[in-house]
Amino acid sequence: MRIYLDNCALNRPFDHQGQLRIRLETEAKLAIQQAVLEGKVELVWSYVLDMENESNPFNDRRTTITPWKARAVEDVEATPEILDKARELQSFSLKAKDALHVSCAIRAGCRFFITTDDGIVRKNNTVTEIVIINPIDFIREQHHDN
Repeated sequence: MRIYLDNCALNRPFDHQGQLRIRLETEAKLAIQQAVLEGKVELVWSYVLDMENESNPFNDRRTTITPWKARAVEDVEATPEILDKARELQSFSLKAKDALHVSCAIRAGCRFFITTDDGIVRKNNTVTEIVIINPIDFIREQHHDN
């Protein structure tokens, strides 16, 4: 099963852990990455993740996230089809960058797009090609399926 972790999810462990939700999302994201390391799920990367990570002003975050690119089974590059799909996704009120992320995940055949951004998660019912889900709910669903 292929998954795509967006930049918010990848950065969650760096957020202030004072709120229970953030701590739980951090733990879930770390469990997902462990599943990648164990070969239980396949991580997909994209040029959009590269752009966002490279523009991160925090060096520790960049250097922690960058090695995950090497763990990805596919690195999606920009194509006219991805840009067209992203424009279509923007009609569902997704922001341009978010639409590019989702479009890359769809293009790579991901079953799940994992994000901590509630605004993107709310689009789950409008985007039919992929499940948009929070890391906690992803873990819950995987344990329910097993």
